[in-house]
Amino acid sequence: MDKILILDFGSQVTQLIARRVREAGVYCEIQPFNRTNEQIKDFNPKGIILSGGPCSTLDEGSPRAPQIVFELGVPVLGICYGQQTMCMQLGGKVEGGHAREFGKAMIDVREPCDFYSDIWPAGSKQQVWMSHGDRVTQLPQGFRVTATSEGAPFACIVDEKRHFYGTMFHPEVVHTLDGAKLFSHFVHKICGCGSDWSMAAFRENEIAKIRAQVGKGKVICGLSGGVDSAVAAVLIHEAIGEQLTCIFVDTGLMRQGEAQQVVDLFRSHYNIPLVAVDAGETFLSALDGVTDPEVKRKTIGRLFIEVFDAEAHKIRDVQFLAQGTLYPDVIESVSFTGGPSVTIKSHHNVGGLPERMNLKLVEPLRELFKDEVRALGRELGLPESFVGRHPFPGPGLAIRVLGDITEEKLAILRKADVVYLDEIRKAGLYDEIWQAFAVLLPVRSVGVMGDGRSYDHVLALRAVTSVDGMTAESYPFEHAFLAQVATRIINEVPGINRVTYDVTSKPPGTIEWE
Repeated sequence: MDKILILDFGSQVTQLIARRVREAGVYCEIQPFNRTNEQIKDFNPKGIILSGGPCSTLDEGSPRAPQIVFELGVPVLGICYGQQTMCMQLGGKVEGGHAREFGKAMIDVREPCDFYSDIWPAGSKQQVWMSHGDRVTQLPQGFRVTATSEGAPFACIVDEKRHFYGTMFHPEVVHTLDGAKLFSHFVHKICGCGSDWSMAAFRENEIAKIRAQVGKGKVICGLSGGVDSAVAAVLIHEAIGEQLTCIFVDTGLMRQGEAQQVVDLFRSHYNIPLVAVDAGETFLSALDGVTDPEVKRKTIGRLFIEVFDAEAHKIRDVQFLAQGTLYPDVIESVSFTGGPSVTIKSHHNVGGLPERMNLKLVEPLRELFKDEVRALGRELGLPESFVGRHPFPGPGLAIRVLGDITEEKLAILRKADVVYLDEIRKAGLYDEIWQAFAVLLPVRSVGVMGDGRSYDHVLALRAVTSVDGMTAESYPFEHAFLAQVATRIINEVPGINRVTYDVTSKPPGTIEWE
């Protein structure tokens, strides 16, 4: 299988590079910039991409690419910081103190080159996304300038003889309008990669890897009710059958009907051995009076571990623990440079299982992004109603009830959420939206309903568009739709007398999103 190596220098959007490469049907991995020569050789890449990063190449001790990157004879693409360190390491110069560029910019395509042939004609202007302070001021021998911008006289540089390319702009961000085409052209036409990255191939390869790892051992898998753990469990069951036992902990914080849906799916549809634990009272008791969202997360994580651990000890001779770890979790939990990309999504990672369990990990999804997990779920035959549903955070409704948590508030939120999603589905918008949900605010509002006054809760509605949550924008509902949703919620959900819509968006590079 053809592979592209992405060396990470700490950019907040390095994951988007991997997304673009995989969208082109090519397998890639993000690895730290300080990989050894042997590690890079063993990976055997057909091309290498150097990411952006928060450092300045002018700072003492700032990261550099291993010199072997430029000696392997494979194409190299340096993006922003990647371009700068490539130029410095090959004999060019970088300077600070010039005009900075952040955000959308227009570049002048001055000359044709094989990096963007058939995509950008010479003489055209193209919209890109810039994010830099320093800039290249002298090119290494063999390079030429093919595109410029007001703040970057070396916006795109090429050495076509060695197949080295550098951009000061970020083609991985959607604001660079032809970014996906540039990556596809680079990996296919320049690196010569085939389109052999598919879910069918991944399924076949991963099943073989699971069988080889587990042998005749027993595996337990913790189900959260979400897509990731469900897909992992079904894939592992396909590989080893009855050697897998799933443990589902119902925290009492799930959406309406979801706990029963999980039980029915695994016991009736797939006939996978399942231990279901109703621990709702335990969780609600521990959360009584807790208002801080981070304390909620940690409390839920701790209790989940305790309940799961207690059930796991009832199963004899278990050697392996299966987890639905995804590729973003792997990247964000490993410090490559100490930069922003190491921020951990605490609302997803509510807690790790304790080392005292002494189990070996089986993580079949650790190479996949969220939408790739959905594609694998479809490949495995999981119902579309399950695979395609919107993401749900590990702590569940606990962090969608702002302030203290009560049974009454959870009931109100569940009913409101059902109405909201029902209207979205009726309007045919569910698949256009990446995530939509209701939030119960920690305030009450005075209102008039019928002939009497009310003093009830205020509900906020959120909906965003995204691919995998790396960036997101609020969904532009029409006013008539929001009015219809608000009317239904106020009429059908006792305890709500005011509904508002949150238009907050998530800019490129931001990690946190509930």
